[in-house]
Amino acid sequence: MSLRIAVQMDHISTVSIAGDTSFALCLEAQNRGHSLFHYTPDRLSMRNGTVTAACETLTVRDVEGDHFSLGERKQTDLSGMDVVLLRQDPPFDMNYITTTHVLERIHPKTLVVNDPAWVRNSPEKIFVTEYPDLMPETLISKDPDEIAAFRREFGDIILKPLYGNGGAGIFHLTDSDRNFSSLLEMFEVMFREPIIAQRYLKDVREGDKRIILIDGEPVGAINRVPTEHDVRSNMHVGGRAEKTAMTDRELEICARIGPALKERGFILVGIDVIGGLLTEINVTSPTGVREVKGFGGADIAALFWDAVEAKRSGS
Repeated sequence: MSLRIAVQMDHISTVSIAGDTSFALCLEAQNRGHSLFHYTPDRLSMRNGTVTAACETLTVRDVEGDHFSLGERKQTDLSGMDVVLLRQDPPFDMNYITTTHVLERIHPKTLVVNDPAWVRNSPEKIFVTEYPDLMPETLISKDPDEIAAFRREFGDIILKPLYGNGGAGIFHLTDSDRNFSSLLEMFEVMFREPIIAQRYLKDVREGDKRIILIDGEPVGAINRVPTEHDVRSNMHVGGRAEKTAMTDRELEICARIGPALKERGFILVGIDVIGGLLTEINVTSPTGVREVKGFGGADIAALFWDAVEAKRSGS
């Protein structure tokens, strides 16, 4: 099977290939003989119901500093593709949401991964609240009085944007921290949406585990450990990746959420677990594939394309 695959992503020139999952997916697709096409979200268009993008043929190489070549840009009807990978990074804003509406016009005849309608309807920090018994105590609100009451109840809390990404805008407040009111004022200025208050999990010092699921099944994990002076474990802000194994509790979490992931057409998902508690379900542009393989784990890019090829063949 040879597939025509369009990749909607931030420009490939901006990625750091050592830890970039989109690059890993492209590399594996190319190794399988599939044809790759590259475009950025701003090049997506719809006219009279036809969805097009200004695409370039893409060739990738696992060579830092020389990892891609692009062909001539050409306006392309995306309904002629077999697969579109929806892989641009958040923020999950109205621009992102609009791309899901547009791509929904060609799915599932052209298989969009992950399913654009369910990506739109499953914001990562809201989707997870469907499983309150698996989560730390969490409040989503704009009401300062509600947030203050939550802080009085739990003392140490985390405040973060509802639609943020990559660890941006995450704050740890202890019960004696005097910055609480100022932070709420800052959030009010910066964001129209509610914010998240969450009970601080001390186990984060031992790591924030990223578990990757393919078609609802767990296939690999890495542990991300924050630096001494940061609450965030995201690797691009200094978190350290460690080899890890999944615990019985983490496998239980995966078994609980797996059927919903499969039902919603989420082929590639990354969940975050701290101390046995689920904090996020990442469905937009989950990462961690190269890190898992680098520590001797599964070749998740290969498992991903096995799943996509099976869906395209109808098996």
